[in-house]
Amino acid sequence: MTSKFKNFTVPSARMMPVIILADVSGSMQKQGKIGILNRAIVSMLQEFTNDTFALAEINVAVITFGKGGAVLHLPLTPAAKVQWEDMKAEGTTPMAAAFEFVHQMIEDRNIIPTRSYYPNIILVSDGHPTDDKGKNWQESLQKLLNADRASKAVRFAMGIGDDVDETVLNTFIANQNTAIPLFQADETNIQRFFRWVTFSIATRSRSVNPNQPQSMIDPYAYDPDDIEF
Repeated sequence: MTSKFKNFTVPSARMMPVIILADVSGSMQKQGKIGILNRAIVSMLQEFTNDTFALAEINVAVITFGKGGAVLHLPLTPAAKVQWEDMKAEGTTPMAAAFEFVHQMIEDRNIIPTRSYYPNIILVSDGHPTDDKGKNWQESLQKLLNADRASKAVRFAMGIGDDVDETVLNTFIANQNTAIPLFQADETNIQRFFRWVTFSIATRSRSVNPNQPQSMIDPYAYDPDDIEF
C-alpha cells in the first residue's frame, strides 16, 4: 500500500539575512575594541544557533571596511554553520565602499532569494568615512536606502567612542517603519549593543509575519542579563 504522505515534503524555513558592516580601521585596535567586537559577534551567532523558537532561518554575513576597502569577511551563512575567524583592524574607514557592497549583496537574488524576509543591516563604526576620491558616502548611502530591496531592510547602528560621525550613523538608521535609536558605545558596552540587536532580530524571527514592523525595547533601559532567548 502506497502511503499518501510519500510525496509530502516539509517546506524549508525562509531566510532572514543579518548583514554586519564592521569598521576594522586601525583605530579599532585601541582599548581592545576589535577583540570585543569579535567576541560580541561570536555570542550573537551562538544565540541565533540556540534559538529553538525561530520560524525563520537566520543567515549571517559580515562585510568589513578598513585596509583594502570593503571585504566580504563572512559570506551569507546559516548561523549554526559559521566557522568564525576573528577580524583584524588596520587601515582607514572606507564606509562608502561598504554601503556599495551591501547594496549589491541585497539586490542580488542569487545571494538572497526572493522569498527571503527583509534583511537586517548592522553598522558598527568608531570614526569618520575616509573613502578614496570619487567615493562619496552620502551618495552611496542614498543609493542603498532607495534601492528596491535594500530600502526594506531593518537598520541598526552603533557608534564607538567620542569621535564618531553621528551624522552618518543617524542618516543610516533614519526613516524606518520602526524607530531605532543610535546606540552610543564605548569599549565596555559593545557586547550590550549586540545583545540588544540579537534579541530584536530573534523577536522578528519568531513573529508570524517578520516583515511587519516590530516594537523595539529601549536599548538603554533593559538589563541584558534579564533577556532570555
